[in-house]
Amino acid sequence: MARDIDNSVPIESVEELAGWIAQGEKPASNHRIGTEHEKIPYYRDDLSPVPYEGPRPGIRQLLEGMAAHLGWEPIMDAGRIIGLHGSGGAISLEPGGQFELSGAPYTSLHDTADELDDHLRLAAAVAHPLGIGFLGLGMSPVWRREEIPLMPKSRYDIMTAHMPRVGTMGLDMMLRTASVQTNLDFSGEADMVAKYRLSLAIQPLVTALFANSPMTDGAPNGWLSMRSRIWLDTDPQRTGMLPFVFESGMGYERYTDYALDVPMYFLKRGDAYHDATSGTFRDLLNGRHPSIAERPTLGDWENHLSTLFPEVRLKRVLEMRGADSVSPGLITALPALITGLLYHRPSLAGAWDLVKHLSAQERQDLREQAPRLGLRTSMGRGSLGDLARDIVELARSGLAARDLRNAQGQDESILLEPLEEIVESGLTPAERLINDLDQPGRSRIEQVYERSAL
Repeated sequence: MARDIDNSVPIESVEELAGWIAQGEKPASNHRIGTEHEKIPYYRDDLSPVPYEGPRPGIRQLLEGMAAHLGWEPIMDAGRIIGLHGSGGAISLEPGGQFELSGAPYTSLHDTADELDDHLRLAAAVAHPLGIGFLGLGMSPVWRREEIPLMPKSRYDIMTAHMPRVGTMGLDMMLRTASVQTNLDFSGEADMVAKYRLSLAIQPLVTALFANSPMTDGAPNGWLSMRSRIWLDTDPQRTGMLPFVFESGMGYERYTDYALDVPMYFLKRGDAYHDATSGTFRDLLNGRHPSIAERPTLGDWENHLSTLFPEVRLKRVLEMRGADSVSPGLITALPALITGLLYHRPSLAGAWDLVKHLSAQERQDLREQAPRLGLRTSMGRGSLGDLARDIVELARSGLAARDLRNAQGQDESILLEPLEEIVESGLTPAERLINDLDQPGRSRIEQVYERSAL
């Protein structure tokens, strides 16, 4: 999320909260695709992390340079630039300086691909004179957590203090990980539920296909997606596979009930952030929050929903969150995969037939094993690799049926080719990276940076 919301419309009832989510409904003709990706900045000369500011040009200068080229409006926090917004998109900072593009919502995946190409070219042009490069990895491969400077966003001070109370790896999540996310629309409550269930059921497969964080502190860590592993021990109250999504009665109100009982992070009033971690949003709504006496607003609700981190998150869109940061071709393959499944009824139904038999425990087992085993994760009598073949083929059919073509006459299924190569080889990006670290006369770390630079 690029910036926190100041909507001051007061909330009078729980029904208004569910209604706020329902307002995201759009007719199928207006469905769009949004893609967000994070990349890890580093100094090219010594491969060190980039602070907000200091003796060398830092993140502040990077944002100012992007603003000068794009003409976008700055997002400020306590007088410091922390992001940009304009043209339907935004640039923001994650806690450890991860540089995020929240792309504009597009009808065509070809536009998404063009947007990514334009952004990466501009980011490189601005960053190169500053001595900065970017990594497309799910986790910083070398730096210890204490080496990474915290960005000057007020909400991060609250989160940094809170994370050690609820898990052992929350600070690693904040400072050391990077991901790709895709956001899609729904037409109504039943459509949302169908898309939510499929998306959540296949997130372990998404984790496997996009696994790209096999190194920590300069050495292999024994995982293919350490980023995904970190989320398993971040904050159990606001993460996970949400079994209730698959139960009878799932809808806007059921998700609202879940969100109401998750502890808050903060309450924003003007430019000030107030620590709200001692109570839930339900406490706030009922006037019983231990440390906040304010009445809640719709802006508070929207901000709160943005601090929930299940594998698939519901706001006014569905947000798929299971993928590591990857190379540019794979960045666009994620929205291609999800769009082909969710925006084509036969593909959605066919994919659901492949996973609807899974129990809550089986889904959880897949979630826990996929970060370590990738496509070799067992699933019934087969593996996630077997499921991947069928799922990617269904996505290809869905994209071909959309028949949206680029200037070369290619439909959107062209963007699935990097995934099809992964499925065919059975090797995740993490396995390919580790397998290729064998150049004579070059350190492993140098090779990781060379191979993962964007």
